[in-house]
Amino acid sequence: MLVETDGENVLSSRGALPTQHPNSLQTVVRDQVHSKTRVRWPMVRKGFLASPDNPQGTRGQDEFVRVSWDDALALIHTQHKRIRETHGPASIFAGSYGWRSNGVLHKAATLLQRYMSLAGGYTGHLGDYSTGAAQAIMPYVVGGNEVYQQQTSWPLVLEHTDVVVLWSANPLNTLKIAWNASDEQGIGYFDALRKSGKRLICIDPMRSETVDFFGDSVEWLAPHMGTDVAMMLGIAHTLVENGWHDEEFLSRCTTGYDHFADYLTGKTDGIAKTAEWAADICGLEAAKLRELAALFHANTTMLMSGWGMQRQQFGEQKHWMLVTLAAMLGQIGTPGGGFGLSYHFANGGNPTRRAAVLASMQGSVKDGTDAVDKIPVARIVEALENPGGFYQHNGQDRHFPDIRFVWWAGGANFTHHQDTNRLIRAWQKPELVVISECFWTAAAKHADIVLPATTSFERNDLTMTGDYSNQHMVPMKRVVAPRDEARDDFEVFAELSERWEAGGRERFTEGKSDLDWLETFYQIAGERGAPQGVTLPPFARFWEANEIIEMPESEQNVQFVRFADFRRDPQNHPLKTESGKIVITSQRIASFNYADCPPHPMWLEPDEWHGNAQPKQLQVLSAHPAHRLHSQLNYSSLRETYAVAGREPITLHAEDAKARGIVDGDVVRVWNARGQVLAGAVVSEGIKPGVICIHQGAWPDLDLTEGGICKNGAVNVLTKDLPSSKLGNGCAGNTALAWVEKYQGPELTLTAFDPPASS
Repeated sequence: MLVETDGENVLSSRGALPTQHPNSLQTVVRDQVHSKTRVRWPMVRKGFLASPDNPQGTRGQDEFVRVSWDDALALIHTQHKRIRETHGPASIFAGSYGWRSNGVLHKAATLLQRYMSLAGGYTGHLGDYSTGAAQAIMPYVVGGNEVYQQQTSWPLVLEHTDVVVLWSANPLNTLKIAWNASDEQGIGYFDALRKSGKRLICIDPMRSETVDFFGDSVEWLAPHMGTDVAMMLGIAHTLVENGWHDEEFLSRCTTGYDHFADYLTGKTDGIAKTAEWAADICGLEAAKLRELAALFHANTTMLMSGWGMQRQQFGEQKHWMLVTLAAMLGQIGTPGGGFGLSYHFANGGNPTRRAAVLASMQGSVKDGTDAVDKIPVARIVEALENPGGFYQHNGQDRHFPDIRFVWWAGGANFTHHQDTNRLIRAWQKPELVVISECFWTAAAKHADIVLPATTSFERNDLTMTGDYSNQHMVPMKRVVAPRDEARDDFEVFAELSERWEAGGRERFTEGKSDLDWLETFYQIAGERGAPQGVTLPPFARFWEANEIIEMPESEQNVQFVRFADFRRDPQNHPLKTESGKIVITSQRIASFNYADCPPHPMWLEPDEWHGNAQPKQLQVLSAHPAHRLHSQLNYSSLRETYAVAGREPITLHAEDAKARGIVDGDVVRVWNARGQVLAGAVVSEGIKPGVICIHQGAWPDLDLTEGGICKNGAVNVLTKDLPSSKLGNGCAGNTALAWVEKYQGPELTLTAFDPPASS
């Protein structure tokens, strides 16, 4: 981004790279820096401050008291020391999972974990909410996590692919973001695809922004939520009954197909997974499934999958079956054919550059003990509820640690974790909760101690663009001074390290200032770039110039085909799987004996879905929003572009709205046994009947005087907190049913973005 400032205030911001598709998220830096929602100074919950060793009051309901930085850090240090000495390092959760501010130095979770490592260790986390199921299953299937790996290059897709299927993917929304800065190339490639004349298919219960973007050039298919495996099985069975499956590829490049084929044809369970069988489950016509089988077989087909369909109960089966279908088509490893799991995120497929890649603070701890235990990230609530409890994860028998102290930095778990009310109850269990934050998120409001952090516009850093492309190196010079009493996490943890032991600051900082660290990371980038013919200017000149450096293109990487070497010669280029080939039936997974993750892809009926809904219940789709990064920027002026009746919008089909007396713009109540929310109705033909969509990331705003109803439409108040399976223990947020009605209660004022009461 380019940020305009008068030296004290941010005036405006915009994207720094030329594009025909402006990114709304880049326009609200002013809102980030100057928001009323900022945490302005250190704050301590009143009931905790009065008696830190025996706190009073309830997290989330108490007032806060302003304290000095010295008092806040002294309070944290005293309680940290007591808990660590009494209960050991595993009692301290510093997993601090979540999105973050960009940059290679000021990543909050990394700095927190560096401090905790030097203090003697902590409990960390495994996996993530985005791809928990997929990243667990894919190493068994293809030898890598696949969801965060480079794709067959876009130039080859545009040249060779005949049919592109976007399966549970909405790149018009998700390409606005990246783990590093976005290189802003992805939507341009999808625009070229739109104009290419290729056959384009979007499979999604909702008519997404991407479907609208493609317009007349795309076919939109809307199956019932959660039925993707059944749909794929119906297509796969059609391939077999017509002899369209590639037996040579299956024999040469896969293992375990025969066992799967016995299931597919009904030999093992007496149920052939025909197109008609699948149609009854997924809600599409059998003729359409047969048409898709013929189309995929006769053409070079790229199955571009998103991640939403694996954020469900039994989510591991979704991508495993997608790979199995691609293997049956026999096109994996060909230019333009096969499958890809990250075209929709961080511009996967934009060819990797010959780049000088920055080093980062991550992994830089010296003499630290690092995490002494780790829990699957989506099981944090169960860990708090059941200390010492037994659970299974990815073939291991494990026990939850006894967590007494939670420090969350750089993430908003109250918006990304399922079943908010259950989380709030579990969140009362620890003895101490510290939150490092820029904003008064729901997590901050449920803390004992809140430390005000700088935004990335109030400190110095560096980043690359493109998680896969490394297309640019970007200086991130401080735009304005920190607001009020906000401090860099780097400085906070350096100070706490010194309190922990004499010389602790020196160990934490290694004697380097922020600019010293950035110069170190830059010099390492220069060493990495030299073998590729990339020469960087001296750091001082680069920093003074404050200009982006674009890395040169690589002709070799423009021709990159995922799995090409393996396809050509599986013996000499084996995959890192149990057989060295694509695994369709896994003996290792079979040995785990998990009922919720069988040894080959299967259709398993979820706990909550269309097939077992009670009367008038609808399936809840919690998709990625267009004008936020998950919960980031919910407070910003972008909210005015999408809020309905002052609430998070809920999209429902016209038939479902009519049956409930709901019209466009109504405030509606959405509820189930887990909780209730208010939302603003958007009545549409662009969603599957029986499905409602509330985009994830709205900040929880529970009104305790009105039965705990969430006034802001936070969808995770409704979602079910259960693991995808014992294999991945991933998030299953898209497995939920709820009722909807026109709201008849009192008018409730939104308070999600107001700082809490203080004294």
